[in-house]
Amino acid sequence: QKGGNMLEQIYSPLVVQTSAEHLELKHVAAQCITRNHVHHFLGFAQAQWNQTLKQPKPKSLLYAIRILLSGIHLMKTGRVESNISILNQETHRGYIDDLIQLKTSGKEKADLLNADLNFFEREYQRLRNVLQESAERSSLPDSPPGLEALNDLLLRIRMKGLHLP
Repeated sequence: QKGGNMLEQIYSPLVVQTSAEHLELKHVAAQCITRNHVHHFLGFAQAQWNQTLKQPKPKSLLYAIRILLSGIHLMKTGRVESNISILNQETHRGYIDDLIQLKTSGKEKADLLNADLNFFEREYQRLRNVLQESAERSSLPDSPPGLEALNDLLLRIRMKGLHLP
């Protein structure tokens, strides 16, 4: 119910194999998205931020920011988006492009400077606040109306002996 990581897997554009059941799962999962998913994104982002503080690297920082932006997007739209480049089209933050450049150039494991870390801590806290406010204002339901449909789908799949990709 609060597993944003499962939503990201279900809606991932990277699909090796699909089926009618997989497509139905995507439809049913959309009915299981609630404002309570905010807890997943806040917790996951905090874990990534803690990792960034232990080892201040662009890769872990980029991941923490992506998680927060994904959560904000979900709370506002009810749709899963995990691609930080797409998410940044909405926020237009130059530093995100810079972090992506570091990651793609192979410099994602370089140390961040203390001055940069101070800026990013403020930005991390700002995005956490935006995510919390987005959840409070979200039109998403508090409980998932699609649980029965999800249960029915899983029972049918188990009865057939199928495995989802």
